[in-house]
Amino acid sequence: MRPLQLKARTHAYLDRRLTGSSMDYRKVIALFIPILIDQAFIVGLNLVNTAMISSSGVAAVGAVSTVDSLNIFLINVFVAVATGGTVVVAQYKGSGKEEMISKAAAGTVASVALLSLGIGLLVALLHAPVLQVLFGRASPDVLDHARVYLIGSCASYLGIGVVQAVCGAMRGIGRSRVSLILSLIMNLLYVILNFVFINGLDMGVLGMTIAVNIARYAAAVCAIVYILRIDTSLRLRVGQLVRVPWDMLKRIMTIGVPFAAEQMFFNGGKMLTQVFIVSMGTYALAANAISGTIAMVYQIPAGAMSLTIVTVVGQCIGGRNVGDARKFIKSFIWLSSCSFVVMTAILMPLFHPLVSLFHPPADIVDDIFWLTLINAIAQIPLWSISFILPAGLRAAGDARFTSIASMLSMWLFRIVLGYILGITLGFGIIGVWLAMNCEWGVRGILFLKRFRGDRWYAKKLI
Repeated sequence: MRPLQLKARTHAYLDRRLTGSSMDYRKVIALFIPILIDQAFIVGLNLVNTAMISSSGVAAVGAVSTVDSLNIFLINVFVAVATGGTVVVAQYKGSGKEEMISKAAAGTVASVALLSLGIGLLVALLHAPVLQVLFGRASPDVLDHARVYLIGSCASYLGIGVVQAVCGAMRGIGRSRVSLILSLIMNLLYVILNFVFINGLDMGVLGMTIAVNIARYAAAVCAIVYILRIDTSLRLRVGQLVRVPWDMLKRIMTIGVPFAAEQMFFNGGKMLTQVFIVSMGTYALAANAISGTIAMVYQIPAGAMSLTIVTVVGQCIGGRNVGDARKFIKSFIWLSSCSFVVMTAILMPLFHPLVSLFHPPADIVDDIFWLTLINAIAQIPLWSISFILPAGLRAAGDARFTSIASMLSMWLFRIVLGYILGITLGFGIIGVWLAMNCEWGVRGILFLKRFRGDRWYAKKLI
């Protein structure tokens, strides 16, 4: 096929799949590419960090992995509120109400900063009982590593909360490059400092804790300077960032609270499965941590699409263009599933070089392989309808249904089935992961049924 013909066919396909009256495929791609690069760096650097901490031993890997499950649980609460801000900002952008965009952005930053500070202080004060719940049967060396990492992580919550709030507001108006730059600052600095503290100074988990605080607060300072001094289009002032606008907060929380509740129950369920895994031993913890990190690599393009679609659908709904919103959601689901086919074809042959980065004990390499293979296959038909679809529904304002469906499927299927397969029937870590894949399918069916109707776009947010 000639280059001109290929170019014409590519243009025609993109025009058919990713162009509507609200925006064309060029704008969608301009939104997507920075987010894709951002996700690639985040996952890639997480891969490097897990590989580096593995040099401190299996106990350190298990401790960091389990505490990170709690970190994800807590951070996603205020990330959910930031997502509510993204939806509100995007809908105001789509409606053309420019004067309301700055109010929504300021409200997002103020509310997320206050929430992240409160969560960090509370968990730091209660770290002893929290660790007892997570690590009741763990060995003493795992518990010592976990205590240091948990308290240090709590100290960093305000920093990452501010960064996420600013990134969410910028994505809402379509400036995804800003979130990319802030993410690169935070994550590159984190990896560099990890290399210095872990590999250079042999500080182990303590070094990782110091690195994450420096990196997150440095990025937070850059984020505040950017929205106040560099990008003046939002016309934000310092006073707006320390005052919570209650009228705007109500709109943000309409999306944020159900999503935060979903994240709490969803990640709470994941933490409970983590407790199952702790009872299986330190090697199972390490296998779960390494397999989870590898799975994130497969999800890079799809994860970027799930963030992009919030802005795309939000602006469509803000402009009252339901047809475009429906079209974009369908296209993103298909493209996301195709991305998993491509990633599986590329990465499965590279399994052994990839897993060797983590220096795992030989006893768990087979488990990691089977977890990776099963998950790679299951992701192709199931991940997109379970994650891309609800992101689109939520961007349209349908937060309550998506949150309730996610919470129920997690607790009724993943937790119960995970315990039966992993513990009762003795399938171990593989049984827990099989239950997770089954739950994706159940949740996806619920979202597909909702999407076929018209109630998901009936609620007016702005």
